[in-house]
Amino acid sequence: MDMSENILPASARHDPGARIPVYQALAEDIAALGAPVFGLMSDDTMLLAATLDAMGGGFHGARHENGAIAMAEGYATATGELGVALIGRGPAAANGLHGAVHAGRTGSRVLVVFGDGASLAGDPNAPGPDGKAFDAAGVLRAAGLRIFVARSPGTARAVLAEAVQAARRGAAVALLLPLDVQRADITPGTAPEPPPRPHAATGPAAPRPQSIAAAAALLARSRRPLFVSGLGAHRANAREAIAALANRVGALLATTLKAKDMFRGDPWDLGIIGSFSHSAARQLIDQADCVVVFGASFNQRTTSGGEALPHAAPVIHVDLVRSHIGRWGPADLAVVGDVREVVRQLADAVPARAPEDKPFHAGAVRQRLAAFDMADEFRPEHTARTVDPRALALELDRLLPADRNLVYDSGNFLQVLPYLRTRGPDHLKHTSDFFSVGMGFGTALGFAKARPGETTVLIIGDGGFAMTLSELDTAAREGIPLIVVVMNDCAYGAERHYLELERMPIARALFPDVDYAPVAEAFGFRAATIRSLDDLRRAAPLLQTADGPVLLDCKINASVAAPFTPEMAAH
Repeated sequence: MDMSENILPASARHDPGARIPVYQALAEDIAALGAPVFGLMSDDTMLLAATLDAMGGGFHGARHENGAIAMAEGYATATGELGVALIGRGPAAANGLHGAVHAGRTGSRVLVVFGDGASLAGDPNAPGPDGKAFDAAGVLRAAGLRIFVARSPGTARAVLAEAVQAARRGAAVALLLPLDVQRADITPGTAPEPPPRPHAATGPAAPRPQSIAAAAALLARSRRPLFVSGLGAHRANAREAIAALANRVGALLATTLKAKDMFRGDPWDLGIIGSFSHSAARQLIDQADCVVVFGASFNQRTTSGGEALPHAAPVIHVDLVRSHIGRWGPADLAVVGDVREVVRQLADAVPARAPEDKPFHAGAVRQRLAAFDMADEFRPEHTARTVDPRALALELDRLLPADRNLVYDSGNFLQVLPYLRTRGPDHLKHTSDFFSVGMGFGTALGFAKARPGETTVLIIGDGGFAMTLSELDTAAREGIPLIVVVMNDCAYGAERHYLELERMPIARALFPDVDYAPVAEAFGFRAATIRSLDDLRRAAPLLQTADGPVLLDCKINASVAAPFTPEMAAH
């Protein structure tokens, strides 16, 4: 007898008026959302997880709670839709706290479903001491999540619907499901109406005419304007409008890290501003006499503590949210409104300039940017057994499929970021919102699950990889065609370089040279160890097919420090 018959969708097997467990009704409602569920079952959520799986609800099991939540967040980022995670209570909730904080800071649409202790009337001590007792609501609230609790069987489905609606507005929320509520029986009746998806605004938020006039006057006086676009500008679909305005007034184009490659292919694209800037960009940025920021927080990380900005140049800061403007640095002029609408109105207000009045668009500048080669930015520092990470990244950029998504963990290896290109900000994810390591692997798995027709590449240091190595099993078991590039410097690279700056011993930041390729192969990966560019070229066939997961254990030269190391050490 197939035992799964007992946990088929309620609508498929119960008689009208029959009573079914709450967990079964919730499984039906979650499955109806159409979103995969990423999770790690516990004794208090196993019935819900098993029911979801049996009804084809798309349950994907991780090997750690942080991985499950990160998968949901990665899926939400890649699709713009709801990502759902399901984990247990008590120790499971504690295990998942890192992922919960991370998800809460990204602004992604994430619903994290937790088990919870019994909440109905009765003696809570009847079963004996509750070793899993944990104030999950209090902890998760402190982590920045909005909390929903299903306090009774009759309201559980409605509370789920409310939690889904809150998450779809653009936030991570937690839903706590007490075990006794899950096990209670209810008459299904009519399911709550599916939560409505957030409606787009009826029109773009219009800026104040006085703000447009002031910004236009300031921009008109500028001879060498610089436009800096952030993720908000990309999400406002303002790329073409910003590029057109740049051509109108002779501005150069730069982006924040999160908006990297937004203007790739444009002749006036400088790339990223700040410590990731290349030399040609820095020299031109220093000449700017006005900076216009579109949809970016413009914080100290972006501007290298202000050092990346031209001195004395006024800053016009454009953002949809007033509190974002000037929060991290001075803004001489604030323009509140939808970025694309602001740009459109500025284009109407600022006269077009003659070529001779656009020195940043001179032929010499265009030629200089067109001739620039990232390979000229450094002299490779290879050793007999390691490869320069920057040279490695340039070769990866050549070998990886063009339709790639890049997901970065955090660490000293982020120095490779300027050397690897994507098709635009939608194809880049940096898991830095909690300034932690270890969120990359799960995020990349969720990203890859959301975009099966594209190549998703995880760039991760050996520190973050060792923390999350068990998710190798998840990738292999779920058949997720992820490429994992381990930037293995046998160290906590950032800490090593911080300690060196402080003239302190570095021994505790160093680790043995572990070969991760055989470990990955044991999980079912195709893998290779890379100690030279020739090794990488020989491994190129692994990067060209989507036939299962791949891992490259890249032994990189640990002595090469990221350009942002001095800035980070100062904070």
